[in-house]
Amino acid sequence: MRVLIAPDKFAGTLTAVEAAAAIEEGWRRRDPEAEVLVAPMADGGPGFIDVLAAVIDGSLLSGTARGPLGDEVPATVLVAGETAYIETAQACGLHLVEPADRRPEDGTTYGVGQLVAAAVEAGAKRIILGLGGSGTNDAGAGLLAALGATATGGRLDAGAAGLAGVTAVDLAPALDKLDGVELIAASDVENPLLGLRGATNVFGTQKGVTDERKPVVDEWLTGFAKLAGRKIADAKGAGAAGGLGYALLLLGASRVSGIDLVAELTDLRAKAGQVDLVLSGEGAFDFQSRDGKVIAGVAKVANDAMRPCVVLAGKVLIGAREMRTMGVESAYSLVDAVGEEKAFADAYGSLATVAERVAKTWAR
Repeated sequence: MRVLIAPDKFAGTLTAVEAAAAIEEGWRRRDPEAEVLVAPMADGGPGFIDVLAAVIDGSLLSGTARGPLGDEVPATVLVAGETAYIETAQACGLHLVEPADRRPEDGTTYGVGQLVAAAVEAGAKRIILGLGGSGTNDAGAGLLAALGATATGGRLDAGAAGLAGVTAVDLAPALDKLDGVELIAASDVENPLLGLRGATNVFGTQKGVTDERKPVVDEWLTGFAKLAGRKIADAKGAGAAGGLGYALLLLGASRVSGIDLVAELTDLRAKAGQVDLVLSGEGAFDFQSRDGKVIAGVAKVANDAMRPCVVLAGKVLIGAREMRTMGVESAYSLVDAVGEEKAFADAYGSLATVAERVAKTWAR
């Protein structure tokens, strides 16, 4: 039996690399002679660097950056030749702020700009930024500030609230700093920056923006966009990562699918063609899994290769019909198999246990 294991992270419990190892361990208990290919996945959000570092021959530049609320946080940039890879969530991720401490109107992407500057100083001529899992909603103003952009009448490095009084924006210093550098934003979010489908109204709730404050925050971003580049605010992906996509587009970035990029770098398509079964997984297999997420991307690759795709997840929250529309043959829940308490307390062991049960059904 030949198996490809290509999971996403199990948020809060396992990285994609750890999840892949657990699935392989469980599978081999039932099918020790299996030929197993492993390709941990990411869509640009948390885990992006871990996944790429496992397959790219490069070096990790370790340091610190300003977190979303100003605290210094550890961060790494993966450098391979003249290409640098940045996981933006390392500097502005929602996971960096405890729920009780979240102040989404003050959160800044300044640290992401610091990582971009570090990549430039390391000699990078091409910088690929994975967008996702952000806890900020500042339209990327902080990133622009870290790269030298300035504002009159307000602050670019103080979150969305800092944009309230801005009367003029000068992007020239940031553009000069990135002269000759290609920027690529890896994200599957297609939302614009503003309006009902924009960053604030669609993603603000999960970051702590209340319904009452959404019109105010969106108005701050609208005023900023009128000064920095209103047309770009309507572009696909401008609303990614709390508007970080907008700032990158202002700086000339192109946008690519995060899952497609990782699939290409991990040679996922070729691997899928070499196996009999593809296994993927994530913490919660739900309706959001359809929208540019890892499972949807892996299932598409598996279907293109005419191989069945099976999902292992912490929770399975969609039915068989919805799975089939995604190209998923079947899905198995850790919570259903071992109980919610054990699934969270021992995520690795629980995932291995479920993988063993999957092998009992699917192994030849």
